[in-house]
Amino acid sequence: MVMIFPTVTGTGREGDMMGERGSMLLGVLCGAAAGALWGLVFVAPELARAFGPLELTIGRYLAYGLLSAALIAPRWPSLRAQLRASEWRALAWLALAGNTLYFLLLSSAVQLGGIAMTSLVIGFLPVIVTIAGSRAEGAVPLARLAPSLLLCAGGAVCIGGQALFLPSIRPPAAQLIGLACAVGALASWSAFAVGNSQMLARVKAISSHDWNLLLGLVTGAQSLVLIPLALLLGTGRHGAGDWALFAAVSVGVALFASILGNALWNRMSRLLPLTLAGQMITFETLFALLYAFAWEHRGPTALEALAFVLVVASVVTCLAAHRRPGSMPAPQPLSS
Repeated sequence: MVMIFPTVTGTGREGDMMGERGSMLLGVLCGAAAGALWGLVFVAPELARAFGPLELTIGRYLAYGLLSAALIAPRWPSLRAQLRASEWRALAWLALAGNTLYFLLLSSAVQLGGIAMTSLVIGFLPVIVTIAGSRAEGAVPLARLAPSLLLCAGGAVCIGGQALFLPSIRPPAAQLIGLACAVGALASWSAFAVGNSQMLARVKAISSHDWNLLLGLVTGAQSLVLIPLALLLGTGRHGAGDWALFAAVSVGVALFASILGNALWNRMSRLLPLTLAGQMITFETLFALLYAFAWEHRGPTALEALAFVLVVASVVTCLAAHRRPGSMPAPQPLSS
């Protein structure tokens, strides 16, 4: 994705401010596009319900690894020379937290508790990531971000209230297990978001796209380790049509969510501070709900519509807080 902005003539503080606004706009656009692609992940488990979360995880990330290997092959010799053992260790745990474990828990949550309940829990990601980002040196004070965080939490509560009061065919025990899986996914991806932001600040010689492909290689290797477990647990009986759908969903999610979505997110992470980047995750929730409405052939209820308004207001107020003079720090890792 290439964005071209008009040339801006300016010097001193005026030129710096215009540059900051351009970077902010590009970062927000990348974050919104990443959210639109990531929202597809919530629909994938419903599309391929004949397969369990473990199988869906293996299929998606095996495809992600193969696509990454093909795309990174021309630059592999030079990239390998830039990676030390510490970078490989970081890639391993980031792949586990942000991909393998996260999607396994997310798929379980969607199939056991439903898309709406899962999107509610994941909807609190912006709050957690933004609070974590407020620890960075020079970050926008948390008090200034409070209105945005409250609006975001209000939107998530509205979605949650809707999910709780809608009649469900799922047993209460399954919904509780699904909720636990969603909370686990929330914790896993929160750790990934913070850790990945730190690593992108450290490995500046590696492009955000190549970093994503390296994550794909490692995640693909992790999916191979899961294959014996899937065979041990049994995959069940599936027809040729089921396997064709499974392959299509796996490749589609790998390409659009993992390759393109992650690349856009990494690009955004280098343009925006973590306090603002955290709010960009709200786009994933918004698009996940839009896809859920399309899947269920219905429009939003009053509570869901209110949630949309609150989440959009959350992003707008967060942008306003960062556009105040002197409030747009450069993206940087958190202090330990």
